[in-house]
Amino acid sequence: MGPGVSHLVVGLSGGIGSGKTTVTDLFAELGVDIIDADVIARQVVEPGTEALGQIIEKFGGEIVDQDGCLDRVKLRALIFQDPTLKSWLNGLLHPLIRQEMQRLTQSASSPYCILSVPLLFENNLNNMVDRVLIVDVSEQSQVARTVGRDRVDEKQVKAIMASQASRAQRLTIADDVIDNNGDNAALVEQVRRLHADYLQEAKTVQIQS
Repeated sequence: MGPGVSHLVVGLSGGIGSGKTTVTDLFAELGVDIIDADVIARQVVEPGTEALGQIIEKFGGEIVDQDGCLDRVKLRALIFQDPTLKSWLNGLLHPLIRQEMQRLTQSASSPYCILSVPLLFENNLNNMVDRVLIVDVSEQSQVARTVGRDRVDEKQVKAIMASQASRAQRLTIADDVIDNNGDNAALVEQVRRLHADYLQEAKTVQIQS
């Protein structure tokens, strides 16, 4: 794929259970290219990849299921118990994920594209984007939504939240904020307003370049 036409990269982030996927789906419906770090993170460890081979070598054959796919639940439990394993895994995967994110943002075909990264702030990836868009929601809603969606207990959700940037930290780095505490109609309206702003900014950048 050759060079894309996107003139603006918007980095979208938010805590667990904030509704990032709902928001990116709304932007996608408006014709915006979405580059999703979670999707890329799954692709770089698909069966047959060099990265998965190294993970199996490190953690043993039981880290994959009967289809040869990475058992993410088992892996998550192991790295939560041992910070050194988490560091090793991040050292292996982050450069691969970053490289693919760079390639996809450069080949995006919409006037602006969205790079959706759950840990944008934590992994110092905000230097890859032109604007930071945070999906914001109350911490009580984060817990309730994640417990309902992932069928995990509240204690585990709070442990994940504690390992992420705080709500206040995310809001500090935000250029734009979507308030996802309301209903779907309010969400759609915010997305449409930002879409118009980003199209205008992308046009301005294009003229200047």
